[in-house]
Amino acid sequence: MWSFLVLSVAVLGVVTLLTRPLGAYLTAVFSGERSARSRLIAPLERIVYRLCRITPDHEMDWAGYVSSLIVFNAVSGALLYGLIRLQGYLPLNQSGVAGQDALTAFNTVVSFVTNTNWQAYSGESGASTLSQMTGLTWQNFISAATGIAVMVALTRGMARSKTRHIGNAWVDITRAVLYVLLPISLALSLVFVAQGAIQNLGAGTVITTLESDTQTIPGGPVASQEAIKVLGTNGGGYFGANSAHPFENPTPLTNALQVIAMLAIPAGLTNMFGRFVGDHRQGWTLFAAMLILFCLSLTGMYVAERAGNPVLEQAGAAQHAYSGSASGNMEGKETRLGVGDSVLYATSTTAVSCGAVVAAHDSLTPLAGGLAMLNIMLGEVVFGGVGVGLAGMFLFALLAVFIAGLMVGRTPEYLGKKIGSREIQLTILAVLAVSGTVLIGAGTAALTPSALDALLGSGPHGLSEMLYAFASGAGNNGSAFGGLDAATPFYAAAIGIAMLLGRYLFIIPVLGIAGSFAQKKAAEESAGTFPTHGALFVTLLVGTVLIVGALTFFPALSLGPILEHFLMQAGTVL
Repeated sequence: MWSFLVLSVAVLGVVTLLTRPLGAYLTAVFSGERSARSRLIAPLERIVYRLCRITPDHEMDWAGYVSSLIVFNAVSGALLYGLIRLQGYLPLNQSGVAGQDALTAFNTVVSFVTNTNWQAYSGESGASTLSQMTGLTWQNFISAATGIAVMVALTRGMARSKTRHIGNAWVDITRAVLYVLLPISLALSLVFVAQGAIQNLGAGTVITTLESDTQTIPGGPVASQEAIKVLGTNGGGYFGANSAHPFENPTPLTNALQVIAMLAIPAGLTNMFGRFVGDHRQGWTLFAAMLILFCLSLTGMYVAERAGNPVLEQAGAAQHAYSGSASGNMEGKETRLGVGDSVLYATSTTAVSCGAVVAAHDSLTPLAGGLAMLNIMLGEVVFGGVGVGLAGMFLFALLAVFIAGLMVGRTPEYLGKKIGSREIQLTILAVLAVSGTVLIGAGTAALTPSALDALLGSGPHGLSEMLYAFASGAGNNGSAFGGLDAATPFYAAAIGIAMLLGRYLFIIPVLGIAGSFAQKKAAEESAGTFPTHGALFVTLLVGTVLIVGALTFFPALSLGPILEHFLMQAGTVL
């Protein structure tokens, strides 16, 4: 317990310490400030603008901004589709990986374009080295940059007054890649290589096992993809085992660094938000709400995992070492990481919409698995994916202010700008789009014979497998609960559609809100202004997230992980 506590405090402490300097850096990058570091990258930035015929001083309204993002993502996705369909005929395919079929390729493309990185294929056997290091890695950068750009545009919308312009999408994406994602990923890759993560272009090494059989140890450009996988909250692993594979995550240090990398940029964006709007307290308020929700989930998951599974405890002394109170539930976990590291990673990857895993979430105790699922279902606003997580928390802040305004009979305002019917309608659309996609998708699967046949579990656990799959897809998380054959035609198509709806039916309303607020004039703060900072608002915001987010899914969760927990306590095995 003490090692878990020390590790958690250390990791969250580092993230908190990084929030302010990273926020200052992000503010400088996206406000166009020049510095010594920008002089090193600015020439490359100008080359990109010249080659792509981008006018960096030209700003867009919200409709132009969102259409630019969608068109860019669509063109990038089409190129990726062609690459993975034809990878069997292209170079850098030392293992002879064949091109993916049409439906799997669709699922893969949508997954990486939407920053979900749900993998219906096994990484090392489903994608060639060329596809991994060019197409998929490119999308890891671009999809993350798209999320950052959305939050930057939303922040400008709140900071500006009486204008239709919220920035230039091409410039924001370019700067997110060149100034933020690329240099940090390069440094992180070198650290991973130094710790033992592999980085080569080899087809693999053939070895002779103790049984005198031969086995091929795969190779590839792993460390470079691993860095942007966690930094951009992407999550797609080079290997099917993801970060449980020692080639991707070789040491406890790399495990901790991966968690810090997942949380760092989402946390830094909160500070950037406060700087842009001219009130640092606003950013720290959002950060505090996220941190409280994170700690609640982390504590609940750890307690559930340490309690273990009484069914396994009763199975005999031989299994007690793995499931008893001494070590907790070790089923589905790496023994080199244990319960503490695995729970911290699982909480982070589901709260931050990364989707990378070091343990089988299907093997978590029911309550721990339910909390991991709930992190995603809340809209992954607990830090969340780069950019879009904070955008989701911003929407809940609008709802909190709106509810408070109704309670005291005042017109709701946030940062001096009145919240009208348009902003609330767009907020509700964004919130309901994701939750509706999850529930409708899981409900459809429950009524489809081929979808039920793809389940490994039965009863409430089978429902949890379906719920988690659609929550992961619509929430753009990408992690898998396990026990579900995601390569079947139904899930490949349905989860692909869920990923598209969850991404773009969220981004479009958010940018619409940004455009609406940008046209409004901020009113001066008065004695009657409801403060959107401090402990009271943090409490209201956390309560709004839990009430609006959690209660939406409570009926489904009660039939899945909650029911399974009581069955487990009763010693029932399905």
